[in-house]
Amino acid sequence: MPRRAPTISRVPRKSPAAEPVAVHEDASAKSARTRRRLLDAAATVLSRKGFAGTRLSDIAEQAHVQAPAIYYYYPSREDLIEEVMYVGAAAMRTHLVAALEALPPSAGPVERIGAAVEAHLRHELEISAYSTAIIRNANQLPEPVSRRALAEVAAYNDVWRVLVAELAAAGELRADVDPAVGRMMVLGALNWAAEWWDPAGGPLDDVIRTAQSMVLHSLRP
Repeated sequence: MPRRAPTISRVPRKSPAAEPVAVHEDASAKSARTRRRLLDAAATVLSRKGFAGTRLSDIAEQAHVQAPAIYYYYPSREDLIEEVMYVGAAAMRTHLVAALEALPPSAGPVERIGAAVEAHLRHELEISAYSTAIIRNANQLPEPVSRRALAEVAAYNDVWRVLVAELAAAGELRADVDPAVGRMMVLGALNWAAEWWDPAGGPLDDVIRTAQSMVLHSLRP
């Protein structure tokens, strides 16, 4: 929050009751920024080193804070990682839903799946290290650490379930493709891009166009 300009005599002073509120709001905003910096740092470290290899000292170095300061915001390493996984999974679902809602009402199932492929890959490879952290670590975490994140992942999968069902209802799903299996194969292929894509190897737009073509040709007659 910007610091208030010094009070001059011609301007009435704020009542004493108002002063602590401003100080509290400023402290709250600073605390929120620090928490976000820790989450961002933890997501980056998790995406590189995995759950077993992630240490609080690595996160502190990435966030430019002293390691003991983390305990002021999170009681343990597991609490911090749990928050990263949940926030990341929720953000990925929000991004997908927003991309679909931005389509014109006339967009059909094919266009909607194409948009979903792009939303997934952009969030995974370009927008957020959280997505990579989730993809690489979801199956490594103890159940208490992964519970909230996996609920969001299930909700994300539900969006894709609807997309494939819409394709089938429009007569655009191959008769020899099981909707559930097809959906999971598509998501597995998209997730795997986090393991091999390198920006130096070519533009992300090329990856997206290729993925859209392959996904739609694999699902449609």
